[in-house]
Amino acid sequence: MDVNTAVAIAKGKKFAAKKLGGPRKKSVTRSVKAGLQFPVGRIGRYLKKGRYAKRVGTGAPVYLAAVLEYLAAEVLELAGNAARDNKKSRIVPRHLLLAIRNDQELGRLLGGVTIAHGGVLPNINPVLLPKKSVEKAEKVAAKSPKKAAKSPKKAAKA
Repeated sequence: MDVNTAVAIAKGKKFAAKKLGGPRKKSVTRSVKAGLQFPVGRIGRYLKKGRYAKRVGTGAPVYLAAVLEYLAAEVLELAGNAARDNKKSRIVPRHLLLAIRNDQELGRLLGGVTIAHGGVLPNINPVLLPKKSVEKAEKVAAKSPKKAAKSPKKAAKA
Protein backbone atom coordinates (compact mmCIF):
# COMPACT_ATOMS: atom_id res chain seq x y z
CA MET A 1 0.00 0.00 0.00
CA ASP A 2 1.47 3.36 -0.94
CA VAL A 3 1.60 6.42 1.26
CA ASN A 4 -1.26 8.30 -0.47
CA THR A 5 -3.68 5.38 -0.01
CA ALA A 6 -2.75 5.07 3.67
CA VAL A 7 -3.31 8.82 4.21
CA ALA A 8 -6.67 8.68 2.41
CA ILE A 9 -7.81 5.73 4.52
CA ALA A 10 -6.73 7.52 7.69
CA LYS A 11 -8.76 10.60 6.68
CA GLY A 12 -11.83 8.44 6.06
CA LYS A 13 -12.05 8.91 2.27
CA LYS A 14 -13.83 6.16 0.37
CA PHE A 15 -12.12 4.24 -2.40
CA ALA A 16 -13.46 1.72 -4.86
CA ALA A 17 -13.74 -1.75 -3.37
CA LYS A 18 -11.38 -3.02 -6.05
CA LYS A 19 -8.44 -0.96 -4.72
CA LEU A 20 -8.98 -1.97 -1.12
CA GLY A 21 -9.70 -5.60 -1.95
CA GLY A 22 -13.08 -5.65 -0.20
CA PRO A 23 -16.11 -7.57 -1.46
CA ARG A 24 -17.84 -5.96 -4.41
CA LYS A 25 -21.55 -5.20 -4.13
CA LYS A 26 -23.77 -7.15 -6.56
CA SER A 27 -25.53 -4.86 -9.06
CA VAL A 28 -29.32 -5.03 -9.22
CA THR A 29 -30.94 -4.18 -12.54
CA ARG A 30 -33.89 -1.85 -12.83
CA SER A 31 -35.93 -4.70 -14.30
CA VAL A 32 -35.39 -6.74 -11.12
CA LYS A 33 -36.25 -3.73 -8.96
CA ALA A 34 -39.48 -3.25 -10.90
CA GLY A 35 -40.25 -6.99 -10.92
CA LEU A 36 -40.32 -7.16 -14.72
CA GLN A 37 -38.99 -9.53 -17.38
CA PHE A 38 -38.63 -6.88 -20.07
CA PRO A 39 -35.34 -4.90 -20.05
CA VAL A 40 -35.91 -1.46 -18.53
CA GLY A 41 -32.39 -0.24 -19.34
CA ARG A 42 -32.61 -1.21 -22.99
CA ILE A 43 -36.01 0.41 -23.40
CA GLY A 44 -34.66 3.59 -21.78
CA ARG A 45 -31.73 3.58 -24.18
CA TYR A 46 -34.07 3.19 -27.16
CA LEU A 47 -36.26 6.03 -25.91
CA LYS A 48 -33.24 8.33 -25.74
CA LYS A 49 -31.73 7.15 -29.00
CA GLY A 50 -35.06 7.44 -30.84
CA ARG A 51 -35.24 11.18 -30.02
CA TYR A 52 -38.92 10.99 -29.13
CA ALA A 53 -38.36 13.81 -26.65
CA LYS A 54 -35.48 16.02 -25.54
CA ARG A 55 -35.47 14.44 -22.09
CA VAL A 56 -36.63 11.05 -20.77
CA GLY A 57 -37.63 10.63 -17.13
CA THR A 58 -36.53 7.71 -14.99
CA GLY A 59 -40.06 6.29 -14.68
CA ALA A 60 -40.84 6.31 -18.40
CA PRO A 61 -38.86 3.20 -19.42
CA VAL A 62 -40.16 1.29 -16.37
CA TYR A 63 -43.78 2.09 -17.26
CA LEU A 64 -43.26 1.31 -20.94
CA ALA A 65 -41.56 -2.00 -20.11
CA ALA A 66 -44.48 -2.95 -17.86
CA VAL A 67 -47.03 -2.12 -20.57
CA LEU A 68 -45.12 -4.06 -23.24
CA GLU A 69 -44.71 -7.04 -20.92
CA TYR A 70 -48.45 -7.07 -20.15
CA LEU A 71 -49.39 -6.93 -23.84
CA ALA A 72 -46.94 -9.71 -24.71
CA ALA A 73 -48.27 -11.91 -21.89
CA GLU A 74 -51.86 -11.31 -22.96
CA VAL A 75 -51.21 -12.17 -26.63
CA LEU A 76 -49.16 -15.25 -25.72
CA GLU A 77 -51.81 -16.56 -23.35
CA LEU A 78 -54.57 -16.24 -25.95
CA ALA A 79 -52.36 -17.70 -28.69
CA GLY A 80 -51.48 -20.63 -26.43
CA ASN A 81 -55.18 -21.28 -25.88
CA ALA A 82 -55.76 -21.17 -29.66
CA ALA A 83 -52.88 -23.63 -30.20
CA ARG A 84 -54.33 -25.99 -27.56
CA ASP A 85 -57.78 -25.75 -29.21
CA ASN A 86 -56.16 -26.87 -32.49
CA LYS A 87 -54.33 -29.72 -30.65
CA LYS A 88 -50.89 -28.21 -31.29
CA SER A 89 -48.06 -27.76 -28.81
CA ARG A 90 -46.37 -24.94 -30.72
CA ILE A 91 -47.66 -21.42 -31.38
CA VAL A 92 -47.57 -20.48 -35.07
CA PRO A 93 -48.66 -17.21 -36.76
CA ARG A 94 -52.13 -18.66 -37.39
CA HIS A 95 -52.67 -19.02 -33.63
CA LEU A 96 -51.52 -15.43 -33.08
CA LEU A 97 -54.01 -14.18 -35.68
CA LEU A 98 -56.89 -16.20 -34.21
CA ALA A 99 -56.05 -14.93 -30.72
CA ILE A 100 -55.87 -11.28 -31.76
CA ARG A 101 -58.92 -11.22 -34.05
CA ASN A 102 -61.18 -13.10 -31.60
CA ASP A 103 -60.35 -10.70 -28.76
CA GLN A 104 -62.30 -7.44 -29.01
CA GLU A 105 -59.72 -5.10 -27.44
CA LEU A 106 -56.66 -6.61 -29.11
CA GLY A 107 -58.57 -6.67 -32.40
CA ARG A 108 -59.13 -2.94 -32.16
CA LEU A 109 -55.54 -2.25 -31.13
CA LEU A 110 -54.08 -4.30 -33.99
CA GLY A 111 -56.85 -3.70 -36.51
CA GLY A 112 -54.59 -2.40 -39.26
CA VAL A 113 -51.88 -5.02 -38.75
CA THR A 114 -51.28 -7.84 -41.24
CA ILE A 115 -49.80 -11.03 -39.80
CA ALA A 116 -47.77 -13.00 -42.35
CA HIS A 117 -48.99 -16.61 -42.76
CA GLY A 118 -51.88 -15.85 -40.43
CA GLY A 119 -54.74 -16.38 -42.86
CA VAL A 120 -58.21 -15.01 -42.13
CA LEU A 121 -60.96 -15.75 -39.62
CA PRO A 122 -63.29 -18.51 -40.77
CA ASN A 123 -66.55 -16.79 -41.74
CA ILE A 124 -69.34 -17.69 -44.15
CA ASN A 125 -72.17 -15.25 -44.70
CA PRO A 126 -75.49 -17.02 -43.99
CA VAL A 127 -76.93 -15.66 -47.27
CA LEU A 128 -74.37 -17.72 -49.19
CA LEU A 129 -75.34 -21.02 -47.54
CA PRO A 130 -77.61 -23.35 -49.56
CA LYS A 131 -81.28 -23.14 -48.61
CA LYS A 132 -81.69 -26.89 -48.03
CA SER A 133 -79.11 -27.01 -45.29
CA VAL A 134 -80.58 -23.89 -43.68
CA GLU A 135 -84.06 -25.48 -43.65
CA LYS A 136 -82.65 -28.74 -42.21
CA ALA A 137 -80.85 -26.82 -39.51
CA GLU A 138 -84.07 -25.03 -38.59
CA LYS A 139 -85.97 -28.35 -38.41
CA VAL A 140 -83.31 -29.93 -36.21
CA ALA A 141 -83.37 -26.89 -33.92
CA ALA A 142 -87.15 -27.10 -33.70
CA LYS A 143 -87.10 -30.83 -32.80
CA SER A 144 -84.34 -30.70 -30.21
CA PRO A 145 -86.32 -29.05 -27.37
CA LYS A 146 -89.12 -31.63 -27.67
CA LYS A 147 -88.70 -35.23 -26.59
CA ALA A 148 -88.53 -37.33 -29.72
CA ALA A 149 -90.76 -40.43 -29.75
CA LYS A 150 -88.72 -43.55 -29.07
CA SER A 151 -88.48 -46.26 -31.68
CA PRO A 152 -90.25 -49.54 -30.79
CA LYS A 153 -86.90 -51.26 -30.05
CA LYS A 154 -85.77 -48.49 -27.67
CA ALA A 155 -89.20 -48.37 -26.00
CA ALA A 156 -89.04 -52.13 -25.32
CA LYS A 157 -85.57 -51.82 -23.74
CA ALA A 158 -86.68 -49.02 -21.41
